[in-house]
Amino acid sequence: MRRLSLGTLLTGMNVGLVAAPVVCVAVAAGGLLQRFTDEQELARVSLAGSIGARAVASAGDDLTNSAHLLGERPDLARFLLARDAPAVQAFLEQFAATGKLSGCAVVFEGGLFARAGRLPWADVQRQGRGAGERFVLRPSSGGPLILGARSAVPGVPRAAVIAAIALDEEFARDIGRGIGLPVALLDRQEAYRDVPQANLRGRVLDAGAPLAERLDEAGLYVAIVPLRTPAGEVVGLIETGLPTSGLDASQRQLVRSLLLVALGVGGLAAVFSVVFGRRLVRPLEALTEASARIGQGDLATPIPRTPGAEIGTLAAAMEEMRARLLHLTAELRQRQAEAEAVLTGIVEGVFSVDRQRRIRYLNPQAAALLGLRPEDAVGRFCGDVLNPQGPGGVRPCEDRCPILHARFRGSARATEDLLLGDGRRRSIVITSAPPETVRARDAAPAGRAVDREHQFQVMRDETEVEATRRLRDTVLANITHEFRTPLTAQLASIELLHDRLGELKTEEVRDLVASLQRGALRLTQLIDNLLESVRIEAGHVSIRRQPVALEEVVDEAVELASPLLALREQTLHLDLPYPLPPVTGDAPRLVQVFVNLLANANKFAPSGSTISIGGRSGGREIALWVDDEGPGLPPEGDDVLFRRFMRSPGEEPEESGMGLGLWIVKSIVERHGGRVEARRRDGSARGTRLCVILPAEGAA
Repeated sequence: MRRLSLGTLLTGMNVGLVAAPVVCVAVAAGGLLQRFTDEQELARVSLAGSIGARAVASAGDDLTNSAHLLGERPDLARFLLARDAPAVQAFLEQFAATGKLSGCAVVFEGGLFARAGRLPWADVQRQGRGAGERFVLRPSSGGPLILGARSAVPGVPRAAVIAAIALDEEFARDIGRGIGLPVALLDRQEAYRDVPQANLRGRVLDAGAPLAERLDEAGLYVAIVPLRTPAGEVVGLIETGLPTSGLDASQRQLVRSLLLVALGVGGLAAVFSVVFGRRLVRPLEALTEASARIGQGDLATPIPRTPGAEIGTLAAAMEEMRARLLHLTAELRQRQAEAEAVLTGIVEGVFSVDRQRRIRYLNPQAAALLGLRPEDAVGRFCGDVLNPQGPGGVRPCEDRCPILHARFRGSARATEDLLLGDGRRRSIVITSAPPETVRARDAAPAGRAVDREHQFQVMRDETEVEATRRLRDTVLANITHEFRTPLTAQLASIELLHDRLGELKTEEVRDLVASLQRGALRLTQLIDNLLESVRIEAGHVSIRRQPVALEEVVDEAVELASPLLALREQTLHLDLPYPLPPVTGDAPRLVQVFVNLLANANKFAPSGSTISIGGRSGGREIALWVDDEGPGLPPEGDDVLFRRFMRSPGEEPEESGMGLGLWIVKSIVERHGGRVEARRRDGSARGTRLCVILPAEGAA
């Protein structure tokens, strides 16, 4: 898609800013003029309809007066008493002509005695018989409405006169000449004829209220007023209309004039915009060309000077930016050379990957370690290049990849077994750093800057000899520590048997022998546990899951550790809630946990002190703890107690082991879904509380 130039945008914007208000004014003025015109003309036709209704009412008043005047004439009463029908007929014709009536009649003794004018007198007689002084009649045979009035004849019983006017087209033209607009008088049947005003007429007949609207399909402003009888019945309509053609033409002429003015003003604005836009765009085009050169890497060509305050300041700022970029580019190239020298000179292999774990860089040491060339690895998935082998021949690229773990943990380390291209296997330790976002230039022709994520890994060769030595040291350290506690307990029992064999009772000897038997069985279990710990450390977890009663676990641990406590004359105090909820786990492992805790308390607490075992249960967790009166927590904090091979030379005795007891406790408890905490004893500056928190059965 072609981009618009700045000159075109300025021209279009100026023309739009000038012409848009004029067009908006024209449109708004046309709308307002239309609305004001409609309101004025509708008010005019509404007034005309009201005047027409008043004219009909005034005609009714005149008829009423004429009927009274006719009934009070003495000659009429004399003719009626004489029953002279021809004289009455002549008298009525003269009166109708003089009063400009459509007709008049005399009703005498229940019948029509004489009449003047061609009107449907049978309908008039029936209507006038039960009506009051005035009535409006819709003839049954059709024709215009009839407005009439009735009056009695004084002195002549059962005699009445009727005066009437036909509301025909001539009557409507007379009213229209008076108000200056055409008027139509319609009965109910004529109102429903198929004309554009039919809908409006029907609404007036239904509602009984006057309406005025503009009817575009008829080209008229129409006002309709209901025509009612004295009883309130709507018998017809009074309709006035005004054509809209002349007003619409004037409105269109006004809008057309305003639009022509808008076009003229827009043309002038376009001319001035083109003239001034060229002066503004030329310096900007020069700066655009200079920016394109800088974007393509040409930092040696200076930015040309341009006139004008704002554009000149922009050119000076771009020149300063060019100089700084030139200096930074040289410095970055120097740092890049230094970084490449460092990566090339170190012993470890280093490689980097992007977000999709595709290799982006590989130093020579990593290439030699993998037995390939760097260019053969760049761009490929790291799992395809390293080819790590997991358990069962499944690559650990999704579950145990240190690159993925480092993205969430900050850093990660893993030992991988790699299968090289020549069939050899090599064990390496990969340390992965967290990813970093680097601003780089895209390879597309536009050369736009994009953010790329790089993540560096360090590979260290782990030979089989070193791995064997480390495994041997670990196993020996575990065996040294774990065998010491039960052997010490057995040694204490043997010493008691040796020193007091003749003094002990049979039951006491049986208890000591049973203790030795339990110690021997415990040593067998420890051997199995040590072998199993090696398997767990290798990734094979073998914790058994079954309901465990913690009271039995604590009782067995106390029995195993009681010889140690007796050897140092330490007292054991039990304060456990009863009953304790069961937990799900491995009972021998949990016994090992509390034996190690009691052995640790025995080691640190002074002789003759009290060691307490307490607990609480509530909710979804069970907490058991071992309190001692030893020196308390180390200055480094409570977390250091549970580190592997951790010892405190200033406080622990010489024969305190290799520092594996609490590490094993933490490992077993965490595999049961719990946690271990070290605290100071409540209300005491000395002493330590080691607390084991396990999930209750069903909550793990």
